[in-house]
Amino acid sequence: MNLLQYLKSKEFLRTIILVIAISLILLFGLFKWLHQHTKHDQKIEVPNLEMLSLAETEKILEENNLNYVVIDSASFNPKFPAKSVIEQNPVPGDFVKENRKIYLTLNPSNYRKVTIPNVLDQTKRQVVIQLKSLGFRIGKERYIKDLGRDVVRKLEIKSKEVKPGEKLPKNTVIDLVLGDGLVKRDSLN
Repeated sequence: MNLLQYLKSKEFLRTIILVIAISLILLFGLFKWLHQHTKHDQKIEVPNLEMLSLAETEKILEENNLNYVVIDSASFNPKFPAKSVIEQNPVPGDFVKENRKIYLTLNPSNYRKVTIPNVLDQTKRQVVIQLKSLGFRIGKERYIKDLGRDVVRKLEIKSKEVKPGEKLPKNTVIDLVLGDGLVKRDSLN
């Protein structure tokens, strides 16, 4: 039997119909399996976890069949309670599937402590830049009689002297005691 006769035969027609039927059954089965396996229709709305403690967060996520991963945070936010959620990913309102990981950033219990560098006998401009870069805030300036004009002679917090090498929380307000250059401030041009 040559090829042309085979293509016109009933046997070829039955084979083609059988191949198409098996292919359709396999495709239908594959789509059913994928639909069930990937949970295509399932959507869970991500709850807002901000300002909640880790225990409260864990309970809410467990009720919603979601998992979580805690990301360490070094940035303290005084507006949030200690060890509460300050950030989450995915954001509240997004839709995810069951057992999805929610990444949480927690608020540390306090500002990280930073060592005060030796900035005595340096100019005000140098000291301000250095202290701000370490995370401190600059408060009031007080002048004392001294030969060096705008030279830092002391650091204070609430009128109490602070020595270089002491550790203070970030964001602490530090007052500067500066030399006046032995000139009356009122008589400056």
